[in-house]
Order: sequence, then structure tokens, then C-alpha cells
Amino acid sequence: MNKRLLDFSASDFLKVSPLELKQAILASEGRTIMAENVPSRLPYMGDAVTNAELERAAGADLILFNALDLFEPEIHGVPDDLSENPITWIKRATGRAIGVNLEPVDIDAPMNESRAEISIGRIVSPKTLLKANELGFSFICLTGNPGTGVSNNAILNAIKLAKKHFEGLIIAGKMHGAGVDEPVMNLEIAKKFIEIGVDILLVPAPYTVPYFMEQDLREIVDYVKDFNKGKTIEDKVLILTANGTSQDSSDQDTIKKIGLTSKACGADIQHIGDSFNGMCLPENIFALGQAIRGYRHQIIMLGRSNYR
Repeated sequence: MNKRLLDFSASDFLKVSPLELKQAILASEGRTIMAENVPSRLPYMGDAVTNAELERAAGADLILFNALDLFEPEIHGVPDDLSENPITWIKRATGRAIGVNLEPVDIDAPMNESRAEISIGRIVSPKTLLKANELGFSFICLTGNPGTGVSNNAILNAIKLAKKHFEGLIIAGKMHGAGVDEPVMNLEIAKKFIEIGVDILLVPAPYTVPYFMEQDLREIVDYVKDFNKGKTIEDKVLILTANGTSQDSSDQDTIKKIGLTSKACGADIQHIGDSFNGMCLPENIFALGQAIRGYRHQIIMLGRSNYR
């Protein structure tokens, strides 16, 4: 397959390999949107439709599940009589690539707040990584929810573990502090993740966390671009900028400012979070898409039938 993600149909998403997906994102030149949601929450519009379907309808190219226990996956809105793997059903229903957060909890990390305990089905381990393969996720995201105690050192070790046990793309980095007293991201942290072999480096989008501005993102992007020279797609690193600090529910001017700044600095993927009762406001996904790729690409992607 040799297509931009911008030109993908539903059938392309269902059959694409991890490296083909990575290449398609790179070829789309900063016009790919990843929308996050909490599938175990009651859907935004009730059980008649999943949040994943709503996000796809609003313009998401990639869907990221958050706070999903892989040993007891609960997805509200799927048919009650479903007999197949719910992830497979969601992939067919949306015609999109689906990923999941796995959290590298560091029990020794110095905390800025009380620690939030999470189930073992949400914590990265050989068993959850193998379960992610079994369920059919196209990618995993090694990151932390608020207060979970996920540290950058734990993420570094989790990348090594994931490369041994997971077959899809590996995204890694912190969207915010996750309760830990340490920098969220800087060039030195980025270098460690890149050198260990992450596929997609997650960094905060400018204006979403303190002390991380355009110049900080551009410094990391410039390093990545130099790192990628002469490498095959397998060894290249992409950059995802994350709007994961409840600013996914900001006004649309703020959404567009964050999006255009991230694109101008060189981000390959733009993430938008799930703070509005477990998903992003659909109108903000649409506003982000129209800002970074224009109405033409936005409406074509939304209009393509799942029969294609």
C-alpha cells in the first residue's frame, strides 16, 4: 500500500500493516487527527452509538481508548447481543485504526498529589501487551492518566518491553505530569525515547502544559528530522502533539491555535483528549480537522462510506 492517510478508505484502515500505517501518516504531512475516549463511560449521545463512532463522524482518523481494562474490556454502545471481539466490531463500525493506552506506573516516583490506583488490566506488562495483540489494537500509547504515578523512566522501560511483546506501533510520552514531580517533556527525555526505538514520540502540544512552548517543540522536531535522515520507515520516528489537559473542551479558537501551532512546528499527528465526560466535543474535532487540513480533505474523509 502506498497511500497518504488522507486518501484512506475504511477497507484500507482494516488491512493496513503497522509500517504502512506509519508511512501513510508521515505522507499526510501533519494532517492526521487522533481522538481519545473512555469507552467504559456512558456515550456522549447515549447507548445508541459509541463514542468512537461519534469521533470518527467528527473527523478522527485514529481512535485511542483510555482507561480500558484489557482483561475485562467494557465498551458502552456496542450491540447487546455482540458475540465477537468488541475491538474488531469497533474497527469495522468506524473504519478506523484503534489503539489503547497502557500505563507504566512507577511505584517509586516522587508524587505531587495523591496516587490514583488503577486496575492491572490498564498497566503495561507482558500480559497486557499480549492481550492488546489478541484484541487487535493497531497501536498502543504508553502514557499516564492524572495521578497515576507514571514516570518518564518507567515509560522508557515500557518501550523496551513493548518492543518485545507488541506487534503494532508504539507511541510513548506524557501529556501532563501524571502526578509525578518531574519535567513532562524536554529534548533530553525525547532523545532517550527515540534512541530506544519508539515509533511515535508523544509530546505535549504547545499551550497545554506550563514551560512547553513552540520553541521547545521545534527543538525536538529538529532533532527528530535529523535522526530520521537516511532511515527506513521502520526506524523513523514520528511526532504526536497531545492536547490532553482538558483543553480539548476549550473554545474553538483555542483548539485551532493549538492545532496550527503544532502543525507549523512539524507534528505528524495531533491528539485531542477525552475530558468532556469521556470524549472530546465533536465540534472541536471537526474544528481541528478543518483548521489543519481544510474543508476539502475534511469533508471527503467524513463522506467516504465504510463500503469503500
